[in-house]
Amino acid sequence: MTTSPPSPTADEAVLEVENLSVTFRTDAGPVEALKGVSLRIAPGEALGVVGESGSGKSLTSAAIMGLLPANAVVTGSVRFRGVELIGAKEGDMRDLRGRRIALIAQDALTALNPVHTVGSQIAEAIKVHDRSMSRTQLRERAIDLLDMVGIPQPASRVDNYPHEFSGGMRQRALIAMGVANEPDLVIADEPTTALDVTVQAQVLDVLERIQERTRSSLMLITHDLGVVAGVADRVLVMYSGSPVEDGDVDEVFYSTAHPYTRGLLASLPRLDARDRTQALYRIPGFQPSPDQRPAGCPFHPRCDVAVAGLCDVEPVQMRTAGTGHLAACHLVDAEGGPA
Repeated sequence: MTTSPPSPTADEAVLEVENLSVTFRTDAGPVEALKGVSLRIAPGEALGVVGESGSGKSLTSAAIMGLLPANAVVTGSVRFRGVELIGAKEGDMRDLRGRRIALIAQDALTALNPVHTVGSQIAEAIKVHDRSMSRTQLRERAIDLLDMVGIPQPASRVDNYPHEFSGGMRQRALIAMGVANEPDLVIADEPTTALDVTVQAQVLDVLERIQERTRSSLMLITHDLGVVAGVADRVLVMYSGSPVEDGDVDEVFYSTAHPYTRGLLASLPRLDARDRTQALYRIPGFQPSPDQRPAGCPFHPRCDVAVAGLCDVEPVQMRTAGTGHLAACHLVDAEGGPA
């Protein structure tokens, strides 16, 4: 018998992650891929998680969902509606996945089964948690969901196979599957990857409308700061498996406290730039692999304001950079600027 999290209250966090770390046992020894991740998502809130590839964004979502391989050792705390998920029984996790917590994968073409119709896959996502619905009811529900995410002619498209959908339509079909049971939390892992900007806007609009309709919370994983600016309420910036900045979107974007976040923002093209011929900023160097992180702040080899004898020696922790704004930088004071 599984234990379901209690019904939410107005001020209760949907998801609370504290000091989450993931270490993989390998032939060469343990490798700490994720270190000290903490985040909080309130009811109806959208949190954007950003960073370069390999920063630990998707690994964080996999740890939350309990979808890590057998050689992973997880420490810390992941509480969903106050219920601890680290160490939870697999039966309890299966009951939560898809029903209370939904994961929208980044590659719709491989996430959808090519030999089953889109409608049958949506119906299966519902049926696994609710066996009271008839086949006719499941089909009608699948049509309603396809219509809700903006699929044209959903009554006929429900019998199409994934290869008969365009890339944007497949992504919207995945969203339909993810919200089929109206979960409390939707984790969208790079939902706009490999889509053109017009389709990206459509997919993001669908996510926002779904969030409003179902009153669900959203954890949006992306490398695109423009996507975060348009969708998220708060943003968590990750680097080399750890958080480096956390705060309200406006606070992080306009009062940026961490040099890495400043570098990411500076690398974005600006329509109001006076000199259109100037090359975009590029953060020097490369993100270290988990088994080759440097001493001190992991970003210091790429940082243009690093202080020798401090940033390359002393471990860094999150510190206050403003109201509700945190940054993992030795040079941050309470106002979010260099000390």
